[in-house]
Amino acid sequence: MALNGILGNAMSGIQASQLGMRSVSNNIANVNTPGYARTKVDLIARSAAGIGMGVQVAGITRVADVFLQAASLRAGSDAAKATTSAALLDRLQSQFGGTQDAGGLYGRLVKAFESIGAAAVDPVERVARLSAASDLQSFFDEASRLSAEVRALRDEADRRIGSGVERVNEILAELQSLNTQAQALNASGSDSTGVTNRQAELLDELSGLMDIRAEVQPDGRLFVRTENGTALLDNARLQLSYVPSGTGAYGADYGRITAVVSSSGATVDLTSSIRSGELRALMDMRDIELPAIAAQLAEFTAGTSDALNAAHNNSASYPPQTTMTGRNTGLIANDLLSGSGIATLAVVTDDGELVNRIDLEFTAGGFTVNGNAGTTVDDLVNELNAALGGDGTASFSGGRLVINATAPGTGLATVQDESSPSDLGGGRGFAHFFGLNDIITSARPSFFDTGLGAGTPLGTSAGQEMTFRVSTPDGRSTTEITIPADQATLGDFVNALNNPATGMGGFGTWSLDSEGALSFTPSSAYASYDFDLVSDSTSRGDTGLALSQLFGIGDAARMSRAEAFSVRSDLRSNSANISFSQLDIGAGTVPGDLVLTAGDGRGGQALYNAFSATRRFDGAGAFAGGTATLQEYGARLSGDVGTRAARAERAADSALSVKEAADRKRMDVEGVNMDEELANMILYQQAYNAAARMIQASKEMTDVLLNMGR
Repeated sequence: MALNGILGNAMSGIQASQLGMRSVSNNIANVNTPGYARTKVDLIARSAAGIGMGVQVAGITRVADVFLQAASLRAGSDAAKATTSAALLDRLQSQFGGTQDAGGLYGRLVKAFESIGAAAVDPVERVARLSAASDLQSFFDEASRLSAEVRALRDEADRRIGSGVERVNEILAELQSLNTQAQALNASGSDSTGVTNRQAELLDELSGLMDIRAEVQPDGRLFVRTENGTALLDNARLQLSYVPSGTGAYGADYGRITAVVSSSGATVDLTSSIRSGELRALMDMRDIELPAIAAQLAEFTAGTSDALNAAHNNSASYPPQTTMTGRNTGLIANDLLSGSGIATLAVVTDDGELVNRIDLEFTAGGFTVNGNAGTTVDDLVNELNAALGGDGTASFSGGRLVINATAPGTGLATVQDESSPSDLGGGRGFAHFFGLNDIITSARPSFFDTGLGAGTPLGTSAGQEMTFRVSTPDGRSTTEITIPADQATLGDFVNALNNPATGMGGFGTWSLDSEGALSFTPSSAYASYDFDLVSDSTSRGDTGLALSQLFGIGDAARMSRAEAFSVRSDLRSNSANISFSQLDIGAGTVPGDLVLTAGDGRGGQALYNAFSATRRFDGAGAFAGGTATLQEYGARLSGDVGTRAARAERAADSALSVKEAADRKRMDVEGVNMDEELANMILYQQAYNAAARMIQASKEMTDVLLNMGR
């Protein structure tokens, strides 16, 4: 029995050394394999009845620290989130340029106003005016391009979310399959380190997409949850679902990332459960960062347009233009008009002599045209026609006021009263409010001070309605509210919006201010909720404008403004039509007086001064509402985009440093050390040789024993 024991011990040593060498060889082969964790052979002494019986291989285990792995996964998620955000913002920042970049948005604005200033010095020089018009168009073209770039980045982020969700599903499906294999291998006592290594590789990839934590079960299966505890893979697997919208349009209704439990078919919303990783970064960029930049860009571009139009509407071309075609105000014929101050419309000969003077005075109760009172848009048109007589005509259709000078060799001009300028809403005078002499045109409203009061007819048709969505701070939709928009007056519509039972009164208050601007203020309990316009089927009269467009309700109405501006086409084709002069009309000015002269550059100077004049901006993105010059707001916008990109880059650098440190700590435990493996190889080789020598010795002893009996 003693010789058999020696032989058995030696054979167990041979087997243990073979398995040890296999483990070492596998480690050395995978020394450069990313995510590979080394394996080791666990040996225990074998005994029977207290007598040593050699060595037993308890198993081959993967060397890993679950706590270091968890730290590495968290760091990987944070790094992926930070680097994704930084990459997208860096691309956008390079498009905006800085304040010193002549080709950037701010640089183009500065160049445009420099050209206007140069043209104002010599207003007769048409080439200088043409350069000014061209440089202005270049600025607005760049603003439109940047807005389109923001939309393109939103669309890219949305499509990448869809691709990321597909990859998450693939990873979870493979992990589920590996769980089955690991469970079977562990049940049979077989080596499962290959499966375990693959699980670790997939977890590393998954953590780059979303924040996760993993739990290894006693039977070898791997359960995966999000950091907030939502189970992705346990006894069942979630099948994630997301359908990209296919557009980056402002106001687009982006869907949610949902999941279906494979065993029960139940659906859960995962969007708010994803708090880190590439998917979170893409959602934040699509829904927060990029819309904020778009809102700021739109407000800046609209403010620039409005400032230029204010100056241009208070100026005149020489010779004067024969037709003034206003913007689509969104007004209808029976709308009430009110305001304050005085403005003058003049019919002037091509030589600058006054033909007809029409004074308009606005009050809280209406207006007068040469002393004749009126209250509605229709009244205004009638009184203008009466005052113009045979010198011109006025008409109003599709929201536009159009005035023509009918006598040959005559044209039109307007001017504000110096001591009491007219104001029909938002500080905009008569010509400015109606856009009679805009230098910058737009197919959609660029400001939302409508001048309308509560008693104004709503102007919509039966069956038209607006739908709003209320969402929690983490983006979950709580309810959708559809509100009829076919009331008699604007005040009635505001009351319907504020109805606590059928409107939004339970969440906040809609209000119509003295300038005709409609706004919503959430109550304190819902201050952090989101209120989005889902749909709007309204159309106001013959204007073709929805109420949301007229009042700037929703992202689409506000953010898309930057893509709608252009220098008026006739001004680009004939720079002589640019209004670089101003009317000289006082209380005693009468027909026959010279009121317009060639070489007058006051209108051009007023256009140039718009760059440094303080004006009001609405709150947009990260910018609170307030007053600033175009110069200040433009520099702030360029600086904000650069600051966002720089902040994201710093966050990415920091997150990558943390990830590198976590990975290094993890690899110190899991990684293959060549010196250590070579030492183990020598050890197992020597043990194998020694065990083989023991077998040889046992054979020789057995032979001696057998020979003794012969």
